Amino acid sequence: MIRGVRGAITVKENNEPVIVSSTEKLLKEVIKENGIDPEDVTSVFISVTEDITDAFPAKALRLIPGWTHVPVMCMREIPVPSALPLCIRVMIHIFTEKAQNEIVHVYLGDATQLRPDLLK
Repeated sequence: MIRGVRGAITVKENNEPVIVSSTEKLLKEVIKENGIDPEDVTSVFISVTEDITDAFPAKALRLIPGWTHVPVMCMREIPVPSALPLCIRVMIHIFTEKAQNEIVHVYLGDATQLRPDLLK
C-alpha cells in the first residue's frame, strides 16, 4: 500500500546553503526514522512558505546517495497570514506494509509547533 510520510523544518534565513542543508537534515531524519529505501518511494513533494525564494529545497534530495531517480517537486504553501514563517514541509509517498500509526512524522526546529501531538 502507499502511505505518506510528513516532515517539516524551519530555517533561520532565506539563503541557499541554509535552505539546502536544512532540507537535507529533515529528509535524512525522515528516511532514518522510517527506514525508507528510495526504491520504495513513488514521489516526494516539498513545499515552502512564500518567504523562501533563494533555492529549490529539492536540491537536497540529490545530495543523498541512491535518491537520484526519485521524482521530486517543489511548490509554495498557501500564504495564510498566521502561517509559520520560513518553513519547509515534505511529503514522501512510499510503498509500505506499515500501519498509519507506525509511520514516524518528523518535525524539527520551530516546526514542532505544527504537530505537537506527533512528537516523540
